[in-house]
Amino acid sequence: MLCAGVNAMTYRTCSTPCYLLVALVALSAAACKPKAAPAGDRTEILIGGTLPLTGGEARIGGFFKEGYDLALEEVTKAGGLEVGGKKLPVKLMLLDDTTNQATAVSLADKLINSDKVDFFLGTYSTALVEAQTTVAEQNKVPYVNGGGAASQIYKRGFKYIFGTLAPVDLLGTTLMTWIDEQQKAGAVPKPAKIALLWENTSHGKDFRKGVSEFASKSAGAYEIAVDESFELNGKDFSALLGKVKAAGTDLFLVDAHLPDYITMHRQYLDAALCHKIMSYGARGSEKAAIDALGRDNVDYVLSGVWWNAQLAATNPIAKKFVEAFKAKYAGRSPEWFQALGYETVRALFVAIQQAGSLDREAVRAKLAALKIDSLLPGGTLDFPADKGGQVQAPFVVQQNLPAADAPIIFPKAVANATGVAPNPHCK
Repeated sequence: MLCAGVNAMTYRTCSTPCYLLVALVALSAAACKPKAAPAGDRTEILIGGTLPLTGGEARIGGFFKEGYDLALEEVTKAGGLEVGGKKLPVKLMLLDDTTNQATAVSLADKLINSDKVDFFLGTYSTALVEAQTTVAEQNKVPYVNGGGAASQIYKRGFKYIFGTLAPVDLLGTTLMTWIDEQQKAGAVPKPAKIALLWENTSHGKDFRKGVSEFASKSAGAYEIAVDESFELNGKDFSALLGKVKAAGTDLFLVDAHLPDYITMHRQYLDAALCHKIMSYGARGSEKAAIDALGRDNVDYVLSGVWWNAQLAATNPIAKKFVEAFKAKYAGRSPEWFQALGYETVRALFVAIQQAGSLDREAVRAKLAALKIDSLLPGGTLDFPADKGGQVQAPFVVQQNLPAADAPIIFPKAVANATGVAPNPHCK
């Protein structure tokens, strides 16, 4: 019977019918699922994970690794995690999935079935997480990730998958809630015409859903005049932007990953477009984008984010994290990527200690029941079963303001600046 390292994706040609071979491989892997040894017999906790450390998402993958490294360093300094009455050191086997779906899947299979890791930290980006989670679920390995926000990942009835990123439709709803306040204050016309552009992924479809549903329930306050998708890693958005210009829209709302944001916004500026309110979803305040586009060119861009270092002013766990991060990384301030990487690891560590065991079922049960104080907006972290194990933490809205970086402008409970609308650049 084959057990270790079997990956049905590698079988392209078969003497046995392929569908039968795949079924046999699946049954074989299920029969040989590695079982964790009792904590009393163990000398370390072995955690597997992948991140895109090269390829298109390498920059953000590196940021997540920084968050992982800080969480692991803290546990190492504490002598390990307490499991079954003794402290065990934690070893992380972190591999580079090269921003490639097939690689992310095959490496997860290797780590689980050959290296026999106890638990798994998921990768970054919706496409990679969605593919990789099937391996963890099939092998009944608790999989905690801070890099997959699309709700589709969590709608498959999986029991071993837990996500610390709130769903992207909530991002769209949060942005629209702030925009609605501006409309009611007279800063945005009523009705307002929306250009809604979204990447052709589960992530983008969720963003579209959040914006569209808010607009449809607003009694004629909004009209979606342009509703178009685009492919990832685009090079030329001129035709799409031409439709936006012809439609005479008031609001420009886009869901884009960082490379597409930089490319699209550069072409947006070249086309002399200007909107009363503009947002690229979670994008907008990143140093890489500001360096590429110029500070003045990204003024007044809104972004809805999962976390902001400014939350340290009101959240003690966020404050502790920011201080530790700056101490480790030469005074540099963390972005949401590092914060979510750190919190993902912390959630898994808390569940292991609460279980008092390395038994996967016991740890899975503790993750499912987890409710702890958190650095996330709202101050708590849990994995609600009715949402497929995906955190439902609120977003914060920030805006690039001249000489003020990107302060939080919404919700009011954590805001430290007043947002500006309409965009003063549009004369």
